[in-house]
Amino acid sequence: MDTKKKVHAYVRVKPTDDFAHEMITFGDDGKTICIHFKKDTKRGVVNHQHTDWLFKLDGVLRDASQDLVYETVAQDVISQALDGYNGTIMCYGQTGAGKTYTMTGAAKNYKHRGILPRALQQVFRMIKERPTHAITVSVSYLEIYNESLFDLLSTLPYVEHSFTPMTIVEKPQGVFVKGLSVHLTSQEEEALSFLFEGETNRMIASHTMNKNSSRSHCIFTIHVEARSWTLSNEKYITSKINLVDLAGSERLGKSGSDGRVLKEATYINKSLSFLEQAIIALGDQRRDHIPFRQCKLTHVLKDSLGGNCNMVLVTNIHGEAAHLEETLSSLRFASRMKLVTTEPAVNEKYDAERMVKNLEKEVELLKQELAIHDSLANRTLVTYDPMNELQIAEINTQVRRYLEGTLDEIDIINLRQIQEVFNQFRVVLSQQEQEVESALRRKFTLTDKSDITSISTNQKPGPGDADGHLVGELDGEGFGLGIAPLSAKPGKRSKYKKMLKAQPKTSARKKGASNSVSGRDMDISTSKTQLVPGDGKDTLLRDQETPSMEQLPSDSPKEEPRPLRPSTPPSKAVAFEEFKKERGSVINRIFKENKSILNERSRRASEITQRINAIKREIDETKEALDFQKSLGEKQGEFEFEAKGFVVVDEEEFQLILRLKDLKKQYRGQYKDLLDLRAEIQYCQRLVDQCRHRLLTEFDIWYNESFVIPEDVMMALKPGGSIRQGVAPSSRIASLEEDEQEKFAQVQQTEQKVTRRILQQGGISGRQHHACFLLQRGEGGMGPAQAGAEPPTVRR
Repeated sequence: MDTKKKVHAYVRVKPTDDFAHEMITFGDDGKTICIHFKKDTKRGVVNHQHTDWLFKLDGVLRDASQDLVYETVAQDVISQALDGYNGTIMCYGQTGAGKTYTMTGAAKNYKHRGILPRALQQVFRMIKERPTHAITVSVSYLEIYNESLFDLLSTLPYVEHSFTPMTIVEKPQGVFVKGLSVHLTSQEEEALSFLFEGETNRMIASHTMNKNSSRSHCIFTIHVEARSWTLSNEKYITSKINLVDLAGSERLGKSGSDGRVLKEATYINKSLSFLEQAIIALGDQRRDHIPFRQCKLTHVLKDSLGGNCNMVLVTNIHGEAAHLEETLSSLRFASRMKLVTTEPAVNEKYDAERMVKNLEKEVELLKQELAIHDSLANRTLVTYDPMNELQIAEINTQVRRYLEGTLDEIDIINLRQIQEVFNQFRVVLSQQEQEVESALRRKFTLTDKSDITSISTNQKPGPGDADGHLVGELDGEGFGLGIAPLSAKPGKRSKYKKMLKAQPKTSARKKGASNSVSGRDMDISTSKTQLVPGDGKDTLLRDQETPSMEQLPSDSPKEEPRPLRPSTPPSKAVAFEEFKKERGSVINRIFKENKSILNERSRRASEITQRINAIKREIDETKEALDFQKSLGEKQGEFEFEAKGFVVVDEEEFQLILRLKDLKKQYRGQYKDLLDLRAEIQYCQRLVDQCRHRLLTEFDIWYNESFVIPEDVMMALKPGGSIRQGVAPSSRIASLEEDEQEKFAQVQQTEQKVTRRILQQGGISGRQHHACFLLQRGEGGMGPAQAGAEPPTVRR
């Protein structure tokens, strides 16, 4: 096939008894159609009105049967799809011009079936003709209604219902609809059942120009995947066939649409207008940007419009004079579409698992071929398998002997051995580097040259004096000498100067301390590693014991004066309001925020409950009206369609059924939202209760510490005291007001009782004796001891 090819455009004329022969004429080649308008005499004798148009397309189908239409339009596209080429067939035209009839056909007669069922029949017939390939077929049915995406096969019982709307996703492989169900099918009958299921879910309406007008764009997609049974090739081909039935364009003045039908017509005409804009941009070679994302229709068909597929357009037109302007508009769209070029290409993919198996098989064949060559060259000991531990150890021994000079050359047989020899050279080099580094570490201290802190730390101590002290070591009488950091520059007041000035000055330095530093010690090596003389362990210990000069004494925090306590404690209500403004402001703010969120969730739950009740009442009313309509139909007498058991309902009953279905869907959605809100309300309620409990608890602690506990007892509650604020209960602190002599006597008496009791049982250690005394005092969470209470039994 050619790299680029034009889109094929055909015209199908709807047969009619009132055909405008004087205005619409056809060429003898079967590809030309001429449109002639009568000159408008109201504009005058001389006017520049354009009255004649000539369109040359790929074919004009006039009075053509469904068989002829399929053979002309779709047969080649479907046959090439099984070879890996994507295909798209689109029906376009005015409302009532026969688009759905061309695409789907009529269900009354088998001969009148359209392109879609015939395409399914051809796909499964060609699968039977290719027994050497494993071909799988999947189908999906998408509806675009009022710029919203719907899955027409979502009503199947095994399809999971999702409340998230479907979205269009662009990937390197193409454009996909996220959330659209794809159904695997193995028989033609099963695929046709999917088609009929989707047709029953389509949106249709009636107006003056068409009794069963499609109110949405529908795309039926056939996904094909073919793998070879005979060849072990990892490649396999995929393709998809998009069969698009567009909604018909209409003039509101002719169709007489109003209400919901008027809104649907507005969305249809808008999307078709955007489709025409995209086609015009594709036909213009100078355009860089194609407006595919203006509407859902053009976005979904991005791969088909000017993509890598075989595309065919079937334009359906009226042959009557009353619809001549719409016919002219449709033919202009077809002529523009014919200018668009596509680049069909085979969609090849690779099976990773099969590719690995093929590579493994190829490696085995190459090993066998190498073994044959080695046997012919009298090299029988050569192996091409990965080396074992013994072979690697032998090569390591040869490498070491070669480096020591005891071996002149290393035996090289194959490429694996060459790689392993170089690997062993790397291993030996790494081991020698580690040995050298360990030897240097035993003698020197290694520091990183880029680490300024470690260099300055190791170079701080100067040479030692006679007493073994290091020059520059801090003592109680003098300053330490160190090395200025590399980042310090003259003229700048560094932090080291500030710290030296902040330290207390002494009258004299330590005797025998040398102020000079050897130039040899101040030298900084150009290598990356600094060597500092001395034992590594001693240096590390010295670094840990040397005090840091950068630590400055911090001033102790000043104690704030405690406010005077009122003589009479205020009421808890007044104190609570003051607490919420000062100490408990943060907790109070969080409590109010959580409570506002809880109130908002409760209000929303109430509103949703009211809506659910309203929908339930409307469902009951609709059911009553539907039952009344059914009973009325039974009284008047229902009739069956062609004796096949299909009961025909009137328009009013059908609208009630649709309304009931829509109400039930709304009820389920609102009820799910209500359940989610109830879960949020429970969570928010728990948060509010926790905040309320925390606020009251903090208030009780603050009130007791501020107004109940005496002033002298509060001294023990300061930081560093024996009792931490906020922990000791008020009852226990109130007990501290007892007379200290009485309390001491009571404690002594209790301790003596416990000691005698323990000594009678065999005696305990001093720590256990102290623990027993703490238990009697009530410490450790046991509470104050009761006068005359029996002490607990203490076991050894």
